[in-house]
Amino acid sequence: MSMRKDTSRGEANVAAYALAHIRFVRIGPEITKYLERIDATLAPFGGHFLVHGNKAEILEGQWRGDVIIIEFPDRDSATRWYESAEYQAILPWRTQNSDGTVILVDGVPSGHHATDILAPSATA
Repeated sequence: MSMRKDTSRGEANVAAYALAHIRFVRIGPEITKYLERIDATLAPFGGHFLVHGNKAEILEGQWRGDVIIIEFPDRDSATRWYESAEYQAILPWRTQNSDGTVILVDGVPSGHHATDILAPSATA
C-alpha cells in the first residue's frame, strides 16, 4: 500500500478503495459497453481493479452477489474518478442494469494494528 505525507495536515495519505457489492446484473448491451469503457475512466485517476467478481468463499453469514474492489492512490483521486464526466457518462449503464451498493473507503497505513482504532484520535 502506498503512503504519502499530506503536509497540509501532517497526516499520512493512504490508498482508497471503491468497493461494490453487486447483488444482481442483467447482462446485455449496456453492461457490455460499461465494462468496455470503465478501464479508460480509471486510468487518469490512478485506479485499477484488485478484485472483480471473483468467486467468494463464504466463511460466516450469508452472501449473494459479487464484490468489486478498485484501488486509488488516495480518497481525492477516488472521488474525482467517481464524479468525473467520463465515469458519470457510463454510470447509468450499470445502475439501470444492476442492483448493488458502492462505497469509497480509505485504507490503513502500513504497520496498522487492530488496536489503533482505540486511540483517542480515532474516536474523536
